[in-house]
Amino acid sequence: MPIKIPDTLPAFETLVQEGVRVMTETVAIRQDIRPLQIGLLNLMPNKIKTEVQMARLVGASPLQVELSLVRVGNHKAKNTSEDHLLAFYQTWEEVKHRKFDGFIITGAPIELMPFEDVNYWSEMQEIFEWTRTNVHSTMNVCWGAMAAIYHFHGVPKHELKEKAFGVYRHKNLKPSSVYLNGFSDNFEIPVSRWTEVRRGDIEKAQGLEILMESNEMGVCLVQEEASKRLYIFNHVEYDSTSLSDEYFRDVNAGVPIKMPHNYFPHNDPALPPQNRWRSHAHLLFGNWINEIYQTTSYDLNEIGTKI
Repeated sequence: MPIKIPDTLPAFETLVQEGVRVMTETVAIRQDIRPLQIGLLNLMPNKIKTEVQMARLVGASPLQVELSLVRVGNHKAKNTSEDHLLAFYQTWEEVKHRKFDGFIITGAPIELMPFEDVNYWSEMQEIFEWTRTNVHSTMNVCWGAMAAIYHFHGVPKHELKEKAFGVYRHKNLKPSSVYLNGFSDNFEIPVSRWTEVRRGDIEKAQGLEILMESNEMGVCLVQEEASKRLYIFNHVEYDSTSLSDEYFRDVNAGVPIKMPHNYFPHNDPALPPQNRWRSHAHLLFGNWINEIYQTTSYDLNEIGTKI
């Protein structure tokens, strides 16, 4: 079944062109089922691009999913129009009375700042605590994952000597995991970050298990089974051109940047990159949605009452 999003959302036409089935409110009402309620807390500056990336993966599920776009209220977006935000987004304050089957918290380009110096950190702390009682399962991505694992477990992030940037091979450490169903033993995932979380710090925390790891880039995916939280520090959701967009942005701005590792064919930036991670991105999100469907309460009001 398709994903339900506003038919005037820019992502709508993009997804239709890609063959992702989307539905309008009128069609959704005709189907006598409860759609999974998935929230997307979008912290990225270019919110439209991130909407497409996440909706593409969530919408590939055979289940009916209703996607709600959420933003923090204590931060003004610089790269997305206020009209777009008013038309399609609600602040967390406006949705905090609701229950969600799944909730995605994206990255943000603020990795080098201490968490406590982020101007909306207090709101993020409230949101993380709110997920304990109002969300069945969370998917925390990149900075969102680092912030969440720091909030819940005190796991610190460490600044890298240079940006981790490129496409790197990762290992499947637990093929029996419901989240890695269908995964290869090793696979490639885009990486783009200035900080890292370290295996040793994660192993000191209670209830965390590492599911994916790269020899070069370290930990990628961690699960917290008891609370149904996933922490992913790299970018399976990236478009084929996401790394090249970042690379050429910095080159054109005169910012020192190395060519992304293992990305451009023959290391030639003039050649279009090939997407080698798309299938595993769909697998991960599809497995996550399926696990939510298998374990969430039919009555949304019951979410969070058994934790």
